[in-house]
Amino acid sequence: MTITQLQYVLAVAEHQNFTLAAQKSFVTQPTLSMQVQKLEDELDVLIFDRSKKPISITDVGKKIVAQAKNIVAEAGRIKDIVDQDKGYIGGDFTLGIIPTIMPTLLPMFLPTFIKKYPKVNLIIKEQPTNTLIKNLHDGHLDAAIAATPLEVEFIKERPLYYEPFVGYVPNNHRLAAKKEITTTDLDISDVLLLQDGHCFRDGVINLCKSPKNLEDEHFKIESGSFETLVNLSNEGMGMTLLPYLNTMDLDDVKKKNLRHFVKPSPAREVSLIYHKSELKIQISEAIRDVIASIVRGAIAFQDVEIISPLGN
Repeated sequence: MTITQLQYVLAVAEHQNFTLAAQKSFVTQPTLSMQVQKLEDELDVLIFDRSKKPISITDVGKKIVAQAKNIVAEAGRIKDIVDQDKGYIGGDFTLGIIPTIMPTLLPMFLPTFIKKYPKVNLIIKEQPTNTLIKNLHDGHLDAAIAATPLEVEFIKERPLYYEPFVGYVPNNHRLAAKKEITTTDLDISDVLLLQDGHCFRDGVINLCKSPKNLEDEHFKIESGSFETLVNLSNEGMGMTLLPYLNTMDLDDVKKKNLRHFVKPSPAREVSLIYHKSELKIQISEAIRDVIASIVRGAIAFQDVEIISPLGN
């Protein structure tokens, strides 16, 4: 039994197809199939039921796959131990970031991180929260940046910063005369929202303390970008809420429409999240340190109230 064989088993279990598993493992299909077969012969069991399409995992195979995940992860720890002992911070590192954070945060920290840690090959993927959680579990991401708390058993959360919500209120809106707004001012009937699936949307709904029925008549306009929500607001379709960092690049005319909340400002907690196995932890900590040092200067708000991204 070898680590490589276990890695091939995990690939087949994930993709339920030997050809695709071989492609993702960068080997030929005969090579992968032969190694999986050798492992099955050695154990004298069938891990996969090849008679079904797609390939299914046998009952004993499910137990083997679960254990294989642990073994492969622990094997990866050996290199981590050596790297940490040598003080080495480098190698491939795959980082996921949710869509409502990536456009603003990435340009802020990436140039500094690349300059400070040139030996790290940072691979960045924009993914929604549910996908990040699944990929962290399956080992396809080393870490991710998301709105927290997530309350996922296998994930460790390390807060990076607390980002206040800011109202964008056009001149013709009922709240335009106010210098500051409160959560009680919000009426879900005229708050433009992101599309379903964005955790920032869920945070806004929680903030408004409104029913979460997506068929409600108030949910008339939804968009996938904050820029579109701002433009719709300017067309008199309602107001919207923005994360603080998204307001920094607005032009001077649009900034006049911003309304901060009376303190404590509602805010979202943004964290670096990773599997509790803590593989490549030295790189995770390097990312956290760089982001925290940069964003700390950009967000001066201290008195905030965290709004959960969860639908509860």
